[in-house]
Amino acid sequence: MDAMTKSGGLCFTLGEDQVAIREMAAAFAAERLAPMAVEWDREKFFPVKVMREAAGLGMGGIYVSEAHGGSGLSRLDAALIIEALAMGCPTVSAYISIHNMVAGMIDRYGTEAQRARYLPKLCSMEHLASYCLTEPSAGSDAASLRTKAMRHGDEYVLNGVKQFISGAGVSDMYVVMARSGGLGASGISAFLIEAGTKGLSFGPNEHKMGWNAQPTRQVIMEDVHIPAANLLGEEGSGFKIAMAGLDGGRINIGAASLGGAQAALDKTVKYVAERQAFGKNIGSFQALQFRIADMATELEAARLLLWQAATALDHGDANATSLCAMAKRFATDAGFEIANHALQIHGGYGYLADYGIEKIVRDLRVHQILEGTNEIMRLIISRHVLGGDK
Repeated sequence: MDAMTKSGGLCFTLGEDQVAIREMAAAFAAERLAPMAVEWDREKFFPVKVMREAAGLGMGGIYVSEAHGGSGLSRLDAALIIEALAMGCPTVSAYISIHNMVAGMIDRYGTEAQRARYLPKLCSMEHLASYCLTEPSAGSDAASLRTKAMRHGDEYVLNGVKQFISGAGVSDMYVVMARSGGLGASGISAFLIEAGTKGLSFGPNEHKMGWNAQPTRQVIMEDVHIPAANLLGEEGSGFKIAMAGLDGGRINIGAASLGGAQAALDKTVKYVAERQAFGKNIGSFQALQFRIADMATELEAARLLLWQAATALDHGDANATSLCAMAKRFATDAGFEIANHALQIHGGYGYLADYGIEKIVRDLRVHQILEGTNEIMRLIISRHVLGGDK
């Protein structure tokens, strides 16, 4: 798709290749994710084998260059894939998004040696990856992080704790933001730490409201020695690298919300056509018709904004960061509300695990928190609108 017209306007007619990519991901989700999603949630099972199957279809390095085993696709293509996967399971889709964010960061900022060493196995998902920014005392105020990275000759020694890390304890690669210099964002650098490095350990798997099909643990570093060659990008550029990664991550988590919401809406449309009350299908009641109309409208509006943000990021638009924040805020809020309305329409059945609606509600709730809370999204947007980000 040529998303930008000659006049600079936006055109969102998907090309044949994009339709095929979306259909491929949707078919995989319907066959390999959806049938097991409720069981994986209940058993807290991380489906690594199934994710490697997805990687075999090109979904392990979506926007990594083809030269290093990736698919070389766009951010918009990624949004189509992540949304389609989330229709089967938002939790698995979201982890695949995080993995892709790390792989994309290494492809964009890594040395040729780092790309050659790490990307082929990340793109195949033979190796899994985690993104480590948040700390117990540094969430929204990420620039205040305390993890230290001290240079000693040809090594860095890292000490600190990262919090709420998806894939921790299972992943093979950790991109860690740590303070190698003074206070503030300019003192932060990014580092590549391999699983099994001495001094690297993990907290217990957290008990969560949702996202149960992926592990979430602390990442603990106690005198972790890594080669200086494991610095990602330049020293002092870590915060910029982290934020750039989050622009794409915010699009993807918004897309995962859309996929979950679409699945909830599809279940609802089927339910109201079958459920009888007061002698007729409940889908014939105008109140429910209006509610479903609003759900479908909010979903489509969120999707269009998300596609616009993805296109802006692909084209290096100066407004891309603000648009990504807008899309993340709107899509994750809308996605959760649509899923919650779907649960309400299902009544008591929506509250039962077997119907899958309550899982979607639980999974989508955290999307309003991670990749930057929606309150932080409003801060990014307001600064852009009022000129405070210049």
